[in-house]
Amino acid sequence: MPAASAKSIGITLAYALAGWALCGLVMFAAMAVTTLPHALIGHALAAPVIFAAVSFIYFRRPGSWSPLTAAAAFVGVVMAMDLLVVALLIEKSFDMFKSLGGTWLPFLLIFVSTWMTGLALKR
Repeated sequence: MPAASAKSIGITLAYALAGWALCGLVMFAAMAVTTLPHALIGHALAAPVIFAAVSFIYFRRPGSWSPLTAAAAFVGVVMAMDLLVVALLIEKSFDMFKSLGGTWLPFLLIFVSTWMTGLALKR
């Protein structure tokens, strides 16, 4: 596989950031209307749907990365943003990373939904 260009890296990062921002909006809205446990369940359900939709758009454009590479990049961006923005700036704590259902399950579901969407569209 040839090296990714700066443009393809930027585009892939932009899609990943869009998915992360949409997940953040879901979490923010859920926290305003329900309890933290219910918000985390809603987020865990919404995250793979959001990333399947983002991936659907991403993989239909020419020059998209392979499904596995894109899935790794998408979840890597989400993890980095959760670490840098949510944990360090907003919560000022790394406690969120102790939650299997609230953090690690959505990461896994984002990876799988992105990868599966890519596989379906790249056939």
